[in-house]
Amino acid sequence: MHARPPFLSLLTKPHRIAVYAVLPLTLGTPAIAQRPWKFDCASSKSATPLTSTTLYKAAPPASPSTATPAFGFDLGTVPSSFTADSCNSVNPFFFSIAVPDGNYRVTLRLGGPVASTTTVRAESRRLFIDQLEIAAGSSAHVVFNVNVRSATIFPPATPHPSTELPQVKLKPREIGALDWDEKLTLEFNGTHPSVRSISIQPINHVPTIYIAGDSTVVDQDKEPWAAWGQMLPLFFGSGVSIANEAESGETIRSFQSEHRLDKIMSTIQPGDYLIIQFGHNDQKPGSGYVPAATDFRDYLLHYISEARSHGATPILVTPMNRRDFDSNGKIIQTLGDYPSVMREVAQQQKLALIDLNVMSKTMFEAMGEAGTLHAFVHYPANTFPGQTEELKDNTHFNSYGAYELARAIVQSIRDQKLPLKHYLRSPIASFDPAHPDAFADWKLSPSPNISTDTPYGR
Repeated sequence: MHARPPFLSLLTKPHRIAVYAVLPLTLGTPAIAQRPWKFDCASSKSATPLTSTTLYKAAPPASPSTATPAFGFDLGTVPSSFTADSCNSVNPFFFSIAVPDGNYRVTLRLGGPVASTTTVRAESRRLFIDQLEIAAGSSAHVVFNVNVRSATIFPPATPHPSTELPQVKLKPREIGALDWDEKLTLEFNGTHPSVRSISIQPINHVPTIYIAGDSTVVDQDKEPWAAWGQMLPLFFGSGVSIANEAESGETIRSFQSEHRLDKIMSTIQPGDYLIIQFGHNDQKPGSGYVPAATDFRDYLLHYISEARSHGATPILVTPMNRRDFDSNGKIIQTLGDYPSVMREVAQQQKLALIDLNVMSKTMFEAMGEAGTLHAFVHYPANTFPGQTEELKDNTHFNSYGAYELARAIVQSIRDQKLPLKHYLRSPIASFDPAHPDAFADWKLSPSPNISTDTPYGR
């Protein structure tokens, strides 16, 4: 395991979500389509046993209605020990199962012979379970939904991949990434992470929240980078699934030309949602350049029209500010007319608007110029293995900054009484951007994969 970065060695604040045992379903409970695949760390007649030799070997996904597909512990990790009824570890470990595109209900029975604090992520570091404390010998059931996708854009009723079908134009960093591969991957992390059983079940008709955006929204797959989209699943219960299809370096124009919008529209259904946030890269000359007052509005209207034509509900999110302060400690607006265009379009189209641009200004000014260093990717040399130079990025966030932005979005959903509020976990403490969570009181177990390469987009 890599050396623990100092920013992740802090205390847990009481407001963090910590109650997961047998989560109730909320609105939009999906119809279960096929039987679940069950895996157990104990001998069981009704589940496939997991042992130290249960290793994932890449294979095409099986049909959800037939045999169990390829599965096993993955990415070179295996739990440290196997007791009579649990898989236990002193380091993070991964479990994968090969599955087709779709939504999957994940049911975990966590716990082991020693006290544990378990954090669970899925795919490219989407956060679902945050530091769940379980006493020695006890168990806790948790339930959540994971969206799985591949680069292939399937027409209706096409069950298997084909090289003849259109593809999302992936960037080099996306090829082989967990968000785009042939499997569903779970990360078990924390202090003595332990799991007793894993159940994964294909589900249909679950409301899905799709997200279109850039590097400030994407599932950043390596530490210390993070974005608010990958933190959002933590706040939602098992009555909804989140498909974060944002990607680094995207503009509202390039997201469409690379067929990412087509990918969303190939699976979006009536009752789903499309959250849209662009503006950080759109102002830069190049193939994705979009003049704010003209083309940007037209592209927004196209996204809105596409979502509505499929019976889905668009929600606009204004882009958060960069870390740019004036001499009086106030945030300098560097995003041109994009936030104001989004506000105007939302009003004209009678759409919900989450004004993250305004909330982030309030939050960053409350943190102060020095305090925001803890929220953005600012680290001295040698903070991470192999990091010989200082990281100094005023656009991209670490997990703390991404988590605070996600809290602001969730609070806006609640304040505006948007329909999405029905899918939120309960309880969730109120959040005031003028009083963000103290960095000194914050903690999250880091994923083992690290990169010092700056994501596309600035």
